[in-house]
Amino acid sequence: MDDRCALTDASGTPCPNPTASGAPLALCTSHLAIALDWAEGEFGARGLLLSPCLACGGRVGLRYPGGTLCERCGWRAGDVPDREFGAPIVEVVYYLRYDDRIKIGTSGRLRARVAALPHDELLALEPGGRASERRRHEQFAASRIPGTEWFERTAALDAHVAALALGVDDPWAQYDEWVAARATAFA
Repeated sequence: MDDRCALTDASGTPCPNPTASGAPLALCTSHLAIALDWAEGEFGARGLLLSPCLACGGRVGLRYPGGTLCERCGWRAGDVPDREFGAPIVEVVYYLRYDDRIKIGTSGRLRARVAALPHDELLALEPGGRASERRRHEQFAASRIPGTEWFERTAALDAHVAALALGVDDPWAQYDEWVAARATAFA
């Protein structure tokens, strides 16, 4: 088996260097470095940002020759979000648990709203405003505590919340991504 680099130059002369030890391709270290530089320029090099993303708080970035982007939201590291008009409004329907009850509410300023409510846990979110909230209140009306936006837990409500939370490790991070996406859409 030939342990020489498999590449040739423009004239067809084989590369005289040995294949790099453990390399997945029959390339020498010089040609592997060239391929890595190309791949990082094309696909980005993943690594920690120097500081949290100003748009979403993410910590991991993709470095390209033209700059580094937040992996979570795509915001360019170093760019400062325009806060002249405040943070973007992202309306969501939220599901809060307090003891054995669940509140179904909506807000365009989720952090402030949730901070003002007694709760044990933010269970899940879905995009939407008042109309979406109204549909959920109608959907789970049989378990609604009269005169409130609080609901007794039922199998149907728990299943709905579980479906919304599927694949979401942290609803706050999900919300931050939605806010960042809204901010970058208007940047």
